[in-house]
Amino acid sequence: MSRRPGSRGLWTALVPVVALLAGLLFATSGKTALGTDLRAGDSIELSSLIEQRNEAVARQQQELARLQERIQRLTDQAALRNGAVAEAQVGQAGLVSAGLTALSGPGVRITLDDAPRSPGGVLPVGATGDDVVIHQSDVQAVVNALWAAGADGVAIMGQRLIATSAVRCVGNTLLLQGRTYSPPFVVTAVGDADEMQEELAAADGVELLQQAVDDFGLTFDVQEARSIDLAAYDGGLDMQYADAG
Repeated sequence: MSRRPGSRGLWTALVPVVALLAGLLFATSGKTALGTDLRAGDSIELSSLIEQRNEAVARQQQELARLQERIQRLTDQAALRNGAVAEAQVGQAGLVSAGLTALSGPGVRITLDDAPRSPGGVLPVGATGDDVVIHQSDVQAVVNALWAAGADGVAIMGQRLIATSAVRCVGNTLLLQGRTYSPPFVVTAVGDADEMQEELAAADGVELLQQAVDDFGLTFDVQEARSIDLAAYDGGLDMQYADAG
């Protein structure tokens, strides 16, 4: 079979062009990857990301605590220089109620936990997976009852709560101020123990929790404590979300 005139010459001219384009493609890919696998991100486990996030939050909280301590020291010095003793006392009371200073006193310690599973993970008769775990609504109901009873301070897993603290759960994992916790969840509060226990017994949300405790064996244990130490809140103070409506 005869070839069209000039076809061999055309292919001869195109070969260097194709080679050049291939070389540019490989070079661009290598520069983008910087010697790494471009798809490596697909293999990163969620637990690793959470651990990295927790470490970053811990560093930021340490820095924030250092700055808050410095601010408090400068505020105290200014109050002494001005002789505003009464004003300083009022300011200190405001910091305590806002959760920005450490607090100690009598109160209650509350433990919330999922129902124990029988061998093989068999659920109690008539129960679903949701029935036997502590939910966000359970934790929030307990915290709301403590505030309603006039608690001076509340903490979950040692993390002091303030007005903007959000309690969130994913499954049975608690997300609080950038950190994750697994049950049992321990809630501590400083205040009048009798009033807090009365409010816990009367609150609607806590009543639903108590019903689940009776039906499925969840743990809701309230203990009066003669002395509870609550650390100062050491998280961020900026509001991240707001609704103007």
